[in-house]
Amino acid sequence: MNEYASVNNGILRIERLLPGPIERVWSYLVDGKKRALWFAGGEFEQRAGGKGHLVFRHSELSEEPTPDQWKSFEGFESPIWCVRIEPPRLLVYGWAEGERKSEVRFELSEQGDKVLLVLIQTPMTAPDDLANYGSGWHTHLDTLQDQLEGVKPRPFWSNFAKRQKEYAARA
Repeated sequence: MNEYASVNNGILRIERLLPGPIERVWSYLVDGKKRALWFAGGEFEQRAGGKGHLVFRHSELSEEPTPDQWKSFEGFESPIWCVRIEPPRLLVYGWAEGERKSEVRFELSEQGDKVLLVLIQTPMTAPDDLANYGSGWHTHLDTLQDQLEGVKPRPFWSNFAKRQKEYAARA
């Protein structure tokens, strides 16, 4: 699938059709061990107001070594807090990256034997947000798709670099 993110009025939106069933896709959003296979591990209290954290270990997403420029982010922890949760269809959490705070929303809906995942992140205010966040989420969702399809994950960093160039060209 060759979708791209869009930013309108400070909202980043990506849609991705994934192999179902919905409960399986949901488990990759809320189970820290499964989430670590495509995005970031860590746990959070699965209730509105629940707190937790994300732990980023990009070196474990594929066999490709982490480039030197990104090694300082290995093991980076970021606090999150659950804003809203409606299993297995909706997960919204707040996310802090240093001083910057945003909200990430995952919506799941069944489409036959597939699941439509809609990812929304707000606010997006910097000029390079689409290139940075769009390409990052796109790469992570590529890895999620590989996991759900049971295929070897594509090289994370090479894919990320390719996506960054594509998004930068669109900006």
